[in-house]
Amino acid sequence: METYSAGPLLELNKAVPSFEDSGLPPVPFNMKLMPGECMIVEARDPSRATMFADLCSGMVELESGQVSFMGLDWANLQDRELNALRGRIGRITRRASWAEFMPTHLGIILQQLHHTTRTLDDLVAEAVRRSESFGLPGVPTVSPSLLSDTDLTRVSCVRAFMGQPHLLLLEDPLEGGPPELYTSFLSSITEARDRGAGVIWLVRSNAVWQSYRQGITSTWRLADDGLVAVRMA
Repeated sequence: METYSAGPLLELNKAVPSFEDSGLPPVPFNMKLMPGECMIVEARDPSRATMFADLCSGMVELESGQVSFMGLDWANLQDRELNALRGRIGRITRRASWAEFMPTHLGIILQQLHHTTRTLDDLVAEAVRRSESFGLPGVPTVSPSLLSDTDLTRVSCVRAFMGQPHLLLLEDPLEGGPPELYTSFLSSITEARDRGAGVIWLVRSNAVWQSYRQGITSTWRLADDGLVAVRMA
């Protein structure tokens, strides 16, 4: 992965989301995420957390302002450019995001197959390595509907970290997840940040990230009055 170093990796500049399109408060959102940073965003409403991740991905219509990723305003890009940039984002989402007609292993590597020129063998090798690191015996080949909730959480982590993404939008998988996921999840975040990736970790409870607090660069709260910076104690 080539490290992006030309300014903020992600910037929300007076971005006012359409309430009808997103359900987010129609107020200016201002935020900058630099390469290598890890930001906490507390969002008690899971659906609002998902829409905020959509906002960062250029998937929410704006009333005004800008959302830029790697220096490019999402609103000014054509479909080909949009798809290429979104291929550099890894997401864990609580929204239903697994196609039932597709076996899990293809769902894991599909984004990389679509957006990169990596070989199938290379992708499978990475998927196996990441699956094992998240506590799976290998890459599941069954339908996602046949996986337990715990294993579905694990494969969601595998998919998010595939391909060395530049930006990680992570709706917290740890709350209610298997305890052994904690170490591998934090290790993957640290590894990604060391490469220059930026991380937004969306949580419902601040308790979940306390053991990683020295690695957190800023904390925010997604509330009725928008995105509010929270001073770290």
